Amino acid sequence: MKFRTRFTDLVGIDYPIVQGGMMWVGRAELASAVSNAGGLGIVTALTQPSPDALRGEIERCRSMTRKPFGVNLTILPSVNPPPYAEYRNAIIDSGIKIVETAGHNPQEHVAHFKAHGITVIHKCTAVRHALSAQRMGVDAISIDGFECAGHPGEDDIPGLVLIPAAADKVRIPMIASGGFGDGRGLVAALSLGADGINMGTRFCATVEAPIHPRVKQLLVDNDERGTHLIFRSLRNTARVGKNSVAEKVVEILKAPDAKFEHVAHLVRGAQGRVLLETGDLDAGLVWAGQVQGLIHDIPTVGELMERIIREATDIVRGRLPGFLHD
Repeated sequence: MKFRTRFTDLVGIDYPIVQGGMMWVGRAELASAVSNAGGLGIVTALTQPSPDALRGEIERCRSMTRKPFGVNLTILPSVNPPPYAEYRNAIIDSGIKIVETAGHNPQEHVAHFKAHGITVIHKCTAVRHALSAQRMGVDAISIDGFECAGHPGEDDIPGLVLIPAAADKVRIPMIASGGFGDGRGLVAALSLGADGINMGTRFCATVEAPIHPRVKQLLVDNDERGTHLIFRSLRNTARVGKNSVAEKVVEILKAPDAKFEHVAHLVRGAQGRVLLETGDLDAGLVWAGQVQGLIHDIPTVGELMERIIREATDIVRGRLPGFLHD
């Protein structure tokens, strides 16, 4: 049984389920597992230390799956920005056909990708940003509700409102992100007007996710309340899983004169990588969404995908028709 939507037709996959392009997690073993299971796996470009390393990771993923997969390129403001143009060229040179962009001012990158015939999905957190990306010429939108891990924007609009609000105005295929982890969520997203779902945190709690088992177990043990919103006072809100580091960041930033430099030593990306790789849950931040409340086990990617599609099929064929009466 396949779920056919505009998005599955666009990228050539069986099921409208996309793996989030997560820093340190979007590696070949996870991306290939998602693609092999019928979804769209994503390799995260900036997880690799150099454009050449990205070329190698793309080839490693290609050796593990013959199915479509994409590459995420996230553009963020930085004092010392990575060589985005070189990473972009590595993606193009490697023959990648699907790219997910995210972050600020992607127009230069979108134009270059489109000039090389690449399908571009842009990830955003607001209807106005989705419409801007649509005008820019992207092929699909991934829209993040307030429930998501990472940066949900500053509008605090949950998916139940954001997804249909975007569907009312966006004319290209759209993926719903934030809070999705099972078949119920997939059916809900399709009902709200989306063409599929993006899952990040849920895919972290799978056998193939390249992170320490203690981190996966944390996602199982936490519930829907197990997140903190940090950087709110800095107008750069981020949702992370609850741990001792997140607690410290929240406490420090409560001070009226608090600045980013007061917490910089706690939130460095390198520290988050240490946490993911060693399982030291006090080493840094763990990026996780409210969907933790729906995570109760650590299956293989294949088992998880099969379960989601089975649940969604049962709902569409079994539960929903039962509500209809003459």
